[in-house]
Amino acid sequence: MPLDVYLNVAVGGLLTGLVYGLMALGLSVIFGVVRVVNFAHGEMMTIAMYLAITLFSVLGLDPLVMLVPIAAVLFVFGYALQAKLINSFITRPEHSQFLLLVAIAIILVNGLLIIYGPDARNVQTSYSFDSFEIGRLIIDANKLYAAFAALVVTALLFAFFRFTATGTAIRACADNHTGALVVGLDVKKLYALTFALGSACVGAAGVMLLMIFDVTPALGPAYTLLAFVIVITGGLGSMPGALLGGVLIGMTEALAGLLFQPSMKSMFTFAILVLVLLIRPQGIMGRRA
Repeated sequence: MPLDVYLNVAVGGLLTGLVYGLMALGLSVIFGVVRVVNFAHGEMMTIAMYLAITLFSVLGLDPLVMLVPIAAVLFVFGYALQAKLINSFITRPEHSQFLLLVAIAIILVNGLLIIYGPDARNVQTSYSFDSFEIGRLIIDANKLYAAFAALVVTALLFAFFRFTATGTAIRACADNHTGALVVGLDVKKLYALTFALGSACVGAAGVMLLMIFDVTPALGPAYTLLAFVIVITGGLGSMPGALLGGVLIGMTEALAGLLFQPSMKSMFTFAILVLVLLIRPQGIMGRRA
């Protein structure tokens, strides 16, 4: 097989991996600050995907146009969920948090199944079959736009945590919960804001993934599992690690589907996870506890 084929597939996997990284970034941010594992992460992303489908079908709005509004909807949903429900479980045992979020995930999946049915859906934009030719590379327009949008959202999130007072306060809560309380920070409010930001990230990622893949209600648990694999590979709680893990998994899936069979790509994804855990248990960019 010509080398050009491998190169094109690897670039496609890289672009998809950037969107994966944004999806996992939301999960990593929530865990890194709130110390709660969002087991409804993928289900929240499918909500964003179905919102995009509905707006596209009814109003004809392009997914790229809907990116910010849908991310804002997920932001509000995540804030309300954390403030009204999850905050009361923060001090409870981890198995209680697990049961709560799994219950939320099941409710979301079945709600989508009732409303939209089990059939796969997607959107077909005016540029769905467009591509860009750069030398020997042929780059799918959908993947390129989605990856660029993912990089923009990721850069904005990094800038928020690095350069704003609220972002600094959130990082302080993540570093020292007791110290944050002592200096008078409203930790519960900051936790809700963090959960909302993570939800907005996964909402934006969902809109972009809809440009690449079809969606069904049952896809939520699979995306939750994929997000876990990415953040554990990159380093749980590490934002750069989530992005790096997404790129690594995206390229692995693409090349495994080419070299073997598309149905075998998950096998290689989990093989990377096992390898990373054996060599570097804290993840590629994670820190030892």
